[in-house]
Amino acid sequence: MAKTILIVDDSSSVRTVVATALKGAGYEVLQAVDGKDALTKLTGVKINLIISDVNMPNMDGITLVKEIKKLPRYKFTPICMLTTESEQSKIQEGRAAGAKAWIVKPFQPPKLLDAVSKLVLP
Repeated sequence: MAKTILIVDDSSSVRTVVATALKGAGYEVLQAVDGKDALTKLTGVKINLIISDVNMPNMDGITLVKEIKKLPRYKFTPICMLTTESEQSKIQEGRAAGAKAWIVKPFQPPKLLDAVSKLVLP
């Protein structure tokens, strides 16, 4: 059974690139346009990994990480941040919230898939 990854990004082009790479590698993909939308997708369905942007309207990625960690069903789901943010302080804030990895845009799909393969829950 394919593993499911939730992509959270307000940019439809980024979601498309990430989804295309993940689907090509055999993953099932769910998409959300921001943190609030992502929380509505967490309905009890098994999510093996969440990939989220940091800067989004309505709810940013770091707030989303904190909210996900409050949900018993998803608190151990690994979260990878995919963002233009490269400042150490922002990375530390993300890790403190519970993000397991940090990939800076622009990214190469093979690098993303390598990170995904290490992070995705069995």
